[in-house]
Amino acid sequence: MDEQNELVTVAMQIILHAGDARNLVKEALTLAKQFDFETAEEKFKKAEEALVLAHKSQTEIIQSEASGHNYQFSLLFAHAQDTLMTIQSELRISHDMIDILKIICEKRG
Repeated sequence: MDEQNELVTVAMQIILHAGDARNLVKEALTLAKQFDFETAEEKFKKAEEALVLAHKSQTEIIQSEASGHNYQFSLLFAHAQDTLMTIQSELRISHDMIDILKIICEKRG
């Protein structure tokens, strides 16, 4: 596989897995709004698993480049990395929001 096709393939894997994670985070938030924290947590675990897959794909390219392989700049790969970082942030913030909602529910008890 040539260099450009490799980057496109990896970029699409990152975007796919990160997008799956985003959808799972949205589902977790919806469940949390219904006070179904247990199922929401299950969705978060699946989202984290999807992000690990995305991160592994990205790491393959980074390690290859660190080993001396030079890639031309790819706007699609840059977009994929940006997507991954954004969704990682969304996951962390959403998880904190749900933790806050749990605290409020416990206090109202």
